[in-house]
Order: sequence, then C-alpha cells, then structure tokens
Amino acid sequence: MIHKIIVGLLIICSFQHIVSQKKKEEQPNIIWLMAEDISLDLEVYGMQAVKTPNLNKMAKDGVLFTNCFVTNPICSPSRSAMLTGTHQVKINAHHHRSNREIPLDENFKPFTYWLREAGYTCILGNHGVMNKGRKIDANFKHEPIGPWDGKTKFGVFDKYDEFKKEDQPFFAQIQLQVTHRGDWWNEVREKSKHPVDPNKVVLPEYMADHSTIRLDWAKYLDQMEYMDNEVGMIFKELEEKGIADNTIVIFIGDNGRCNIRGKGYLHDPGLHIPLIVYAPKGLQGTKVREDVVSATDITATVLDFANIEVPKYMTGKPMFNKNFQREYVYGARDLWDEIEEKSRAITSGEWKYIRNDKPDVPYDAHQAYLEFYRPAVHVMRKLNKEGKLNEKQKFFFNPEKPAEELYHLSKDPMELTNLASNPLYADILNKMRKQTLEFDVQMKPVSKLYEPTIVKGNEVIKWVKANDPEVYKQMLDGVEIGYKKYTKAYKESIKE
Repeated sequence: MIHKIIVGLLIICSFQHIVSQKKKEEQPNIIWLMAEDISLDLEVYGMQAVKTPNLNKMAKDGVLFTNCFVTNPICSPSRSAMLTGTHQVKINAHHHRSNREIPLDENFKPFTYWLREAGYTCILGNHGVMNKGRKIDANFKHEPIGPWDGKTKFGVFDKYDEFKKEDQPFFAQIQLQVTHRGDWWNEVREKSKHPVDPNKVVLPEYMADHSTIRLDWAKYLDQMEYMDNEVGMIFKELEEKGIADNTIVIFIGDNGRCNIRGKGYLHDPGLHIPLIVYAPKGLQGTKVREDVVSATDITATVLDFANIEVPKYMTGKPMFNKNFQREYVYGARDLWDEIEEKSRAITSGEWKYIRNDKPDVPYDAHQAYLEFYRPAVHVMRKLNKEGKLNEKQKFFFNPEKPAEELYHLSKDPMELTNLASNPLYADILNKMRKQTLEFDVQMKPVSKLYEPTIVKGNEVIKWVKANDPEVYKQMLDGVEIGYKKYTKAYKESIKE
C-alpha cells in the first residue's frame, strides 16, 4: 500500500514538473533594446541621409508607434520611471542622479522583481554591443545583480551579458550606448564604410545651417547606423541559438537626441522617442499605431507579455490590451547636473503644453555637460551675438523662458509658434493648463527626500580655460574636446 502511494506521488510530481516545464517553455522571452539619446531619427520614421535596415525590417514585421513619449527628457529620471512602470515624480526619482542611497518607497518595485517572481531570468547587457550595454541609472538605491527585497537587498537583474536556451524564459535589457554623446563618435565615423554626407542632412528649422552643425548631425546619424548593426547582431544571435521563434523584441530610445531643444528639454525632440515592437507570432492591431503612448506603458506591456498582472501602483498600461487608451503623457523636467529646474508638460500628440515654473533659468543655461557635448550650442551662441540668427533659431538663446508654451503639433511639429498668448487658443490653453495641474496632484511625490549628486563640471570648464586656452577656444568654435579626458586631467591636477 505504501509503495503504491509513493509511486502515485512520484507520478503526480512528475506530471506537475512536466506541466510546469511546458508552461515555462510557452512563456515568451523578451528583449528590451534601449538606444540612448535618440529622437525619431531613423529611416523608418523618414529621417533623411541615414540607413537603418535592421530597424526597418523590425518595423515591417512588427508594430511601429509614432506617438510614444518619455516622462522626462533626461536619462536617469526617465529610466527610473521605466524601471518601475511609474512616473518618476510620483516615486521621488525626478531629480537627475539624486537619491542614489535612498531605498525606493516600499509601495513600489522594479518590474524585474515581478518577472523573477514569475520564473524569468533577468539579464542586463549583451557581450556584443558597445561597452556591453549594462547601464541602469536609476534614482533610488539599487545594484545591478542580485536579489531584491527593497530593504537590505537591491539587486535588479540576475546575470550579465548573455542569454542562453537554459535561461528561458528570460528578459534581457540591453543598452545601445553608441548613440549617446561620447568620445567614440569620431572613431565610429572614421570606421564607417559609408559615413553620412553632411551636405545631405536635413536640419530642423530652429538650427542654423552651418558646416560645423551639419558635420555634427552627420556624426550623430553615423552612430545610428552603428546602432542599427547592433540590432541586427542581436537578431542573428537569437537565430543562431534557436530561440528567435519565441522572443519578443522591443526597441526604444531612453530620451531624445542630445542637441538643441532635445535631451533635457520638454520640447518634442526631448520627449518624443521611437518605439518598435516585434513578436515572431505576430501582434494584434494595425502595423502603424498613432495613439499616444507613455514610456511607462512599455514596462506594463512587458509584464503583460509575460502573463503577469500589472501592479495597481504602476502608472503605465499594457499597450496591446484592447481597452488601452491614453489621452496625454505628463512630462517633467527637474534637476539636471548643476541646473536647478522645474518645468511640466503634457502632450496629446496633437497639442503640447509646457509650464515653466522657473522662467528666469534660460534654455541656454551654460550647463557644463552641454558645453562639452553640443557643438551647435557654441556655434549658434556666437551667431546669436553677431545678430545672425532668425527668430526661430534665437528662441533657445533668449535670456528667459516663456512662463507657458502651447504648440499645435500637427500643424507645427517643430514647435516654432508659441500660441500661449494667442486669444484664439485660450480655451485649449486653459484646458491643458488645468489638466497639467491635475497631473501635478496625481503624481505628487511620496517623499521629499532630496540628496543630489554633486557635479563639478563648471570647475572642469574653468580649469580647461585656465590651463589649455587654445583647446578652450576650439571648444567655443564647436569642437568636442573630450569630456572624460579633461575631467580626468582636472581630477589629477587636484591630487597634485
């Protein structure tokens, strides 16, 4: 009798193991490719002069979103929102590189926590991309690898760099760093088999048509092509490992391009990002979606793909749910390095409203990071002093920001005409102003703790000016002299 019971129990356990294993195999793998600092500057979105064939194919076989927006135009607040699926202001992670030693409020968790609870292996980075793509950059206490309880353990992922069959089901988040401003841009261009011709790029109307700016834009597009090759490499690796048929791939930008009106600002080039979703078994709905999507919705969608119930605290919603609907994305800009800021915005895809609570802080605030990494700022600042910029180009260099901005995006996609003071649009202005105030209340921070990272970029600028005036002059002429190089030299001089 006992023998029969034991045999019966073994059969039940074996059956349960088979069912469990089958369920695991049915769960899709998910890869989240996050290119740094890019706007809609891909061939598939109509950007001229650049070639991105792998992303073209991904869009052709998947779903292309035309109205996806991040909730902050700077990397760490934006990533904090995506990592939790919750607006960065609500979780008190809205100040760039702040609160790094403060645990996330106990009511919130990284979304990888839920994936791991459901049996997913969570992987950070990839062995084949530039610098292995391991960036997390969240504004709460965290560690790359290890368990998470939010109190004494703060690990976000299980392992680095490689997905294998035995990891299934797995989630991999891979950063494509090459598009981020860096000292490698010149080298990437030099090694390109077909570098972008500066004479063929099409600049936005708010940028001056200058040879230095054209070359800088061409370099940016060269990084796009390099990044696109990395995307192709990831798909090839999936094929070679025999797991392509069960792997969903999501491609996005973490915030807008690092140029005038882009990264760091609530205008369209700062908030509007590419989003392409590919699933080997297909996705329901149209191939091109124009509905408004928040980057936090991507987080909720990952959980939905994994058949995990989306936690109620998340402000994101699954994009492929038949009931998905979003009228606005609420954007916020706060501290960025040494520049204290507070601006809020909402966008409906059709309209954009921006409220600048510190209008006395100009858009061109001479932030050290931008001094090193935005040649167009130096060139146009000089042209502005010489009276050679038109009204569209001068806007960025005005001594103050407008208290409010209103743009009709479908008619004015480059946000060149501020309608906030136009009485014909008073009703729309009032509606969007009221909606922004409502979001301010909804996303009220759970804490007022504020521990920013001290940034000494201005001291580095002063050191370069004093110790290498010729190089400093080159920087003012639009040459990227090397941020890391001179930061290192400055630190070594202090030690001496």
